[in-house]
Amino acid sequence: MYRSHVLVCGGTGCTSSGSQQIMETLKTEIEKNGLSEEVSVIQTGCHGLCALGPIMIIYPDATFYSMVKVEDIPEIVAEHLLKGRVVTRLLYKETVTPAGVKALIDTDFYKKQHRIALRNCGIINPEVIEEYIGTGGYEALGKVLTEMTPDDVIQCLLDSGLRGRGGGGFPTGLKWKLAKQNDADQKYVCCNADEGDPGAFMDRSILEGDPHAVLEAMAIAGYAIGASQGYIYVRAEYPIAVERLKIAIGQAREMGLLGKDIFSSGFDFDIDLRLGAGAFVCGEETALMTSIEGNRGEPRPRPPFPAQKGLFGKPTILNNVETYANIPQIILNGAAWFASMGTEKSKGTKVFALGGKIHNTGLVEIPMGTTLREVIEEIGGGIPNGKKFKAAQTGGPSGGCIPAEHFDIPIDYDNLISIGSMMGSGGLIVMDETDCMVDIAKFFLEFTVEESCGKCTPCRVGTKRMLEILTKITKGQAAMEDLDKLEELCYYIKENSLCGLGQTAPNPVLSTLRYFRDEYEAHIKEKRCPAGVCKALLSYRIDADKCRGCTLCARNCPNNAISGTVRNPHVIDQDKCIKCGACMEKCKFGAIYKK
Repeated sequence: MYRSHVLVCGGTGCTSSGSQQIMETLKTEIEKNGLSEEVSVIQTGCHGLCALGPIMIIYPDATFYSMVKVEDIPEIVAEHLLKGRVVTRLLYKETVTPAGVKALIDTDFYKKQHRIALRNCGIINPEVIEEYIGTGGYEALGKVLTEMTPDDVIQCLLDSGLRGRGGGGFPTGLKWKLAKQNDADQKYVCCNADEGDPGAFMDRSILEGDPHAVLEAMAIAGYAIGASQGYIYVRAEYPIAVERLKIAIGQAREMGLLGKDIFSSGFDFDIDLRLGAGAFVCGEETALMTSIEGNRGEPRPRPPFPAQKGLFGKPTILNNVETYANIPQIILNGAAWFASMGTEKSKGTKVFALGGKIHNTGLVEIPMGTTLREVIEEIGGGIPNGKKFKAAQTGGPSGGCIPAEHFDIPIDYDNLISIGSMMGSGGLIVMDETDCMVDIAKFFLEFTVEESCGKCTPCRVGTKRMLEILTKITKGQAAMEDLDKLEELCYYIKENSLCGLGQTAPNPVLSTLRYFRDEYEAHIKEKRCPAGVCKALLSYRIDADKCRGCTLCARNCPNNAISGTVRNPHVIDQDKCIKCGACMEKCKFGAIYKK
């Protein structure tokens, strides 16, 4: 029996910051101080506050240490674990108050969150099945197999209002019902873990922190539709998630929770992994199934839909990781419990990966209907450096920009679609006044062009033509007629592309045109980038009144474009300037500005 448990984040974010080395040093120091029998070190999944990693929490007092370095470990062990004295300088600053140290759940980042999909992330060791079982794991599967019929399970999901968290928002219970209705000698349950949106890491974090929740949910799905085989399609770039899934599947098989005659019910179900090679288009359901079959990952026309003819031509359901992570809790707590959260048409919670110009980058899970302002200003801690909020991109390359005028919009599926955006899988990238919206649209379109499988002409050719027009605009070479061509192309590609990749590719362009047309027009009419981002439209100037002639800018110019004598104002030769910004960065007097 240990008197203290030290939880160290082992998610990708903290691992990249050195948490593995911290764990090794921690174990060494604990042994050196004779505490091996008293203190347990546990590797967990992501806690959510990725900007503060590496993260360490010590129980039973729930002390939260952030940005821990290897050299801090001896002090933590000697002071906190040996003598019971908290190392205040390493605490997460928001937990330190004049009245003492407040609980982590009372901080702005956590107090408005409600964790269902993330309930075990950062709490249990994902590589130990007993810890998952200790939090109620596999009870839902036991309940389903011993107390419920397949129709009962499906009705429970229908009543809960759970919609697919992968982006489309299709009712999960209805998808399962359609698959159950189709008779076949074999059916399949697939999990889409091919999360590819720039800035998105929700599914990866669930797999790294709570893989058994997904396995349990897939087994429940297999029972509900009459399937005996499941596949998790996970991208190979997620090595920690892949390793923990392998461990979890092995443990579940060993305990009889996967395989033959689960819970002595006569129900057989097993799961295998398939690794994706990083193709964004394989996040589309038919392309994913084609890839599992061993073929080039390209989408195919629908109908027939996967519930009728999916993997290997058999009825198949496909849900993403977050969708599955909700299901065991819905079974245990009831449909009414889940439906009591969220909005009328969007029930439950949603996980978002906060990124971009925001203090608290990381992972959050909020009830549907929480406003964008609450997410950014309260949970996210606002925008750094006193900058103003300009827009938020949701849904990655498939989504759109939400401008400041919709800052108070409640986040749910229908509200986001009504303003030209979409939920997507849950990436939320925050932008401030220094971001150019034309450049943002160009960035996402470059990604889409690169990731198009090329099977259909509207996507393969149309997105390239769109990118060409956007590039002309950012270089100041476009005319106003190009805006009309761009918009026309957007609608043509949306209507005629084969799959969701091409159908949603124009969204970032359409939403920025809708809300930030003035920026497009400034690039075209005035040959000016209002945000000062597009290099071709920039020029760096020196304010003669502020310049002290220190020569620092000239000495750091890589192209010798700056001339002047000591203690006299300098000048930038615009023909030589390569617009790298090194001069502006080095100037100590604020004499250099962008125009």
